[in-house]
Amino acid sequence: MSFVSILGIAIALAMDAFAVSIAVGISLKTISARQTFRLSWHFGLFQAMMPVIGWWLGSAIHNFVESWAHWIAFGLLAAVGTNMLREAFEFEQESESEKKDSTRGLTLVMLSVATSIDALAVGFSMSMLEISIATPALIIGLVAAAFTITGMHLGKKVATFKRLSVFAEILGGAVLWAIGLNILHQQGVF
Repeated sequence: MSFVSILGIAIALAMDAFAVSIAVGISLKTISARQTFRLSWHFGLFQAMMPVIGWWLGSAIHNFVESWAHWIAFGLLAAVGTNMLREAFEFEQESESEKKDSTRGLTLVMLSVATSIDALAVGFSMSMLEISIATPALIIGLVAAAFTITGMHLGKKVATFKRLSVFAEILGGAVLWAIGLNILHQQGVF
């Protein structure tokens, strides 16, 4: 898999983290270096770990599904992309009453898992295509951490740009669909 494809996947996966970090930045209003480190470290770490876990699970069952691997990869990427698109179009009013620090405790862990669960499916897809996971996992983690830092500070500075997170999720979903279709094209499906 080319570096550009890996980077595209990493950026697409980072869109959830970016959207959440914008919301965290908006809700916190003042952000310390410690909060920035905690959120970006956890989001990056979970984004890097999930594809490895997915790859490992996929490797365990690869021989059973080898002839359908490209379809499975496409299906998983399309499902994740569709989910991202669906979430982007669901407008939910955020509660102003809860001003909890999302960079601490169980909330931090839950946000880290929620924003990285898509990476599990991507890792599974990569194992089906027999792609080594070390470099993609590292790139996915670093991109997620960078997007998290950017999102937090963007949210802090410009609270009126909340709709940017919707655009980011739409773009991420579209990129995952494009990569899935490219996998089918490379396998000669069309």
